[in-house]
Amino acid sequence: MKLIDIIRYALKAISGYPTRTGLMLLAMAIGVGSVVVLSALGEGARRYVIGEFSSLGTNLLIVLPGRSETVGGPPPLLGITPRDLTVDDATALLRSSAIRYVAPISIGAAPVSRGGREREVTIIGSTPHLYHIRQMNMTQGRFLPETDPSRAASICVLGYKTKQELFGNFSPLGETLRIGDRRFRVIGVMAKKGESVGLDMGDVIVIPVASAQALFDNPSLFRIMIEARDRETIARAKQSIISTIRERHDGEDDITVISQDAVLATFDRIFAVLTLTVAGIAAISLAVAGILIMNVMLIAVSQRKAEVGLLKAIGTPKGQIISLFLAESAILSLIGATLGLILAAVANEVLSRIFPQFPIVAPAWSLAAAVGVALVTGLVFGVLPARQAARLDPVLALSRR
Repeated sequence: MKLIDIIRYALKAISGYPTRTGLMLLAMAIGVGSVVVLSALGEGARRYVIGEFSSLGTNLLIVLPGRSETVGGPPPLLGITPRDLTVDDATALLRSSAIRYVAPISIGAAPVSRGGREREVTIIGSTPHLYHIRQMNMTQGRFLPETDPSRAASICVLGYKTKQELFGNFSPLGETLRIGDRRFRVIGVMAKKGESVGLDMGDVIVIPVASAQALFDNPSLFRIMIEARDRETIARAKQSIISTIRERHDGEDDITVISQDAVLATFDRIFAVLTLTVAGIAAISLAVAGILIMNVMLIAVSQRKAEVGLLKAIGTPKGQIISLFLAESAILSLIGATLGLILAAVANEVLSRIFPQFPIVAPAWSLAAAVGVALVTGLVFGVLPARQAARLDPVLALSRR
């Protein structure tokens, strides 16, 4: 019997029992679809986190006050900080040839009012280098000018949402507003950038770092953001940061330096394991589908005893009969896998429309793995009924006994 004859025979057998075939295809489609959709969600989570951190800037290092070692007690479990980070500490870091930009950050919330409008706004104190590190753009005016970072100036740059709520469609350039108990002149409006690691840059006001320290009466910095000159100098920049702060803090290693690459690599490993885990869980449904195929095929063998007996009576070898039943299982698995891919594509499209900010993309390996596992499952679980059919006695089979 030729291959084309085997395929025709299997297709005819499949079409002869539509209800049975429909149940097997549904089980296989759900299994394949589950693997692809869950893999897409895991991959989407990984891309989302990477995108969030990448929006902070490139070749980024973040300096936090406090040692990275853990201590007893409630969170946060960082070591005690002998000294606060200061603007002078940030300025000293610029001496390193591996560092391109340094932006000291002071942050807090304060009431902002203009005319009869008032609301609570996140205030960020920094320097002109923040513009380059965060890869910002301006829609109006300019960002903070290059001045001595230790000198306070009554100027501010608005996020696009803050501008809209306080000034509406009017230009805010040159206008004044009140932040806390101080007055500031607006010199620019930032373009829409979206959220980044939970902070919406459209809903902030940026002022000089010295002005923020005076406004919040807090001389210490929240953190220092640093951009290395390129990817190759990140390690050298990190070492330079540690040695410079150690020298300024009387030999104490009282800071934590977080590398953007290290954070992304950690998240990448976490989500890779997560994706494989959920894909493995979904693959269990493929095994369930395989068991269903086996059970239904065993029933089919009993229903088709006369057919199998006739094949054996005319001299069809056992291997040929096994091939017929395995071909039927393989075709059912491939059709079910195809329906599962279509189902997964529809589900991913629906999820993308419901969550437009979440990148739901099925990795190529999940498509190949789902189809491959479906085919292998169908063949493995089709072996038992195929062997049972091949062992039937032709006389008893023809008599349906």
